[in-house]
Amino acid sequence: MAPIKQCHLRIFASFCFLLMLAALFIGGHQPATGNLFPPLWDKLVHFIFYGALTIFAALTFPKIPLPLLSLVVIGIGGADEIHQTFVPGRSPGLDDLAADVTGCLPALYMSLWLRAKYEKMT
Repeated sequence: MAPIKQCHLRIFASFCFLLMLAALFIGGHQPATGNLFPPLWDKLVHFIFYGALTIFAALTFPKIPLPLLSLVVIGIGGADEIHQTFVPGRSPGLDDLAADVTGCLPALYMSLWLRAKYEKMT
């Protein structure tokens, strides 16, 4: 099996990052998306989504320092909460933003490890 090349991983991560942003802002613009997950489970979804978004962003933009990258991802979460104020049937919440931050922070440690592996790829 041929090893994954650095450029292939970056292309895959970029595709996933953009797909997630599209799902967040285009798919999230639908009023019915406010009821996709029952309470409490939606926080787990926020945690996983923003954790994955952080990892894909870290691999897509390997030169951006992780603390700055975390601010960008958290800013995306804030922008999503603001965006929800304009969508009928959706409502923003600081609890959702807290779940976003909670998902982003542990993913930074995994991103640190993945970036180290990424640098060693041929």
